[in-house]
Amino acid sequence: MSRYFTEDHEWIELDGEIGTVGITEYAQSQLGDIVFVEVPEEGKTLAKGDEAAVVESVKAASDVYAPVSGTVVEGNASLADQPALVNEDPEGEGWFFKLTLSDTSELDGLMDEAAYDAFVAKL
Repeated sequence: MSRYFTEDHEWIELDGEIGTVGITEYAQSQLGDIVFVEVPEEGKTLAKGDEAAVVESVKAASDVYAPVSGTVVEGNASLADQPALVNEDPEGEGWFFKLTLSDTSELDGLMDEAAYDAFVAKL
């Protein structure tokens, strides 16, 4: 599986044509304690850069953007009752949604893990 990152601190991990999307450890650490997450509905079509989800913490509310275009196949229902999963495991069980990619060439504009780590180091 391949994992890519955006400058807005989202990650997407590919498994075939399905991408799982969430926020990075860095984004989670900046937000603080997550108290609410709203994920997109199944069947929603997203274009790259669209607002896809909302995450609220004790500090701030923030949008989560679609790193690539596609159609949502699943939202992480666990986050409705357990938004703290994003704090506990942002790059694992705290994922936000899964989508079927409509244009895999959009991945070319994203960073790999080494490039993302270098990007965060400059912040």
